[in-house]
Amino acid sequence: MPAAALKSKPLPTQSTAKRSVLLDSPYAPAQKSPLPAGRPREWYVTHNRRLKAMRLAIALLDSGVYVPNQARNETIRSTAELIGIHPPSDTTCHMVRAFMRYSR
Repeated sequence: MPAAALKSKPLPTQSTAKRSVLLDSPYAPAQKSPLPAGRPREWYVTHNRRLKAMRLAIALLDSGVYVPNQARNETIRSTAELIGIHPPSDTTCHMVRAFMRYSR
């Protein structure tokens, strides 16, 4: 019997599944380290906004939203609720679409 016949089929992914694949929750939160002291407050706000936008962009890509035009504010906010983070502002939603646009 050929070796290819013995291999089991892989589990379906988002691209091959008949219906959408549910998002997995993070298995373990990343180890946090303190941010550097002495920066202006606006730097910390922007830094945290970027981190939130990256988490949302990754969750949207995992759920099958690959094009920024598909990621409306409502879609981004419902994804935020799904993964358990506070609803993002309009500025953060704009940043999520920018991340998706420039990751290509």
